[in-house]
Amino acid sequence: MSMITIVKEFCFSFRKRLAIAMLLCSFATSQAQVMEVKIHAHRGGAKEYEENTLEAFKETYKRGIRGYETDIRLTKDGHLVLLHDGSLLHMTGIDRPIEELTLKELGKIRTKKGNPIPTLDEVLAFFKDKEGVYIEFEMKTNNPMYDEATLSRYCDQLYDKVYAAKPSTSLYVLTSFDKRPLKYLKENHPDAELMLIKSEELNAKLLQEADELGIKRVACMIDGTTRKMVRQAKKKGFTVCLWPGTSVEDFLLGVALGGDHLCTDVPLAVSEWVAANASWIRIK
Repeated sequence: MSMITIVKEFCFSFRKRLAIAMLLCSFATSQAQVMEVKIHAHRGGAKEYEENTLEAFKETYKRGIRGYETDIRLTKDGHLVLLHDGSLLHMTGIDRPIEELTLKELGKIRTKKGNPIPTLDEVLAFFKDKEGVYIEFEMKTNNPMYDEATLSRYCDQLYDKVYAAKPSTSLYVLTSFDKRPLKYLKENHPDAELMLIKSEELNAKLLQEADELGIKRVACMIDGTTRKMVRQAKKKGFTVCLWPGTSVEDFLLGVALGGDHLCTDVPLAVSEWVAANASWIRIK
């Protein structure tokens, strides 16, 4: 590791700890009103349960989590299923993309912990009678397998299934790094809630890109994002989601920055820490 890299990492770590310390001190020494913060379990809570499995969604819901993020891919025969990676290798030890398998073939495969790869229908069925839930469905279409014809079928099917199953008081958002499905949905299903995701800090260029798509929700990285930029985004009518969150420390930094939604791999740890240590934060 170079000296420059070491210095950068030290500076960011110091900045993070300073922001958290200032946040905690400000609330400890004031009569502040209770803050409401929205969190969602990244891949169902990827560091607490096996990611993107029904077990993860069911267990975290049972323990009070009401916000989620998941990833949607298309099987060879046109079924929507949950998987983040381009290959099944990480989850199952089998190095094949879901897009090359039929649903029947996928049904014979189990994860390393013995779970099946769930279909979108199964997840939607679980949440169909549960009001007040927030879910982000990330469209994993940024590869050559999703040509324009496949992309349109994918988007239409995803839109139809997600919004037909959504309880009236829940909020379901279709998200992507890939602008193509966002553009298609904006043009063909303008009532869909959409969000642009970027692997960078919140900045003016990102907001401009979202504006050009007609989207007022953005997801950006905690690293490098400033409270000033978050405030500017909110003044322009944007909802800001901050990621990644791998610890309670990341959650607290997201709170300090003023994020509307905080994505976390450890939703239970965050909830338990807040309950024990921060009565002035209410997680939604």
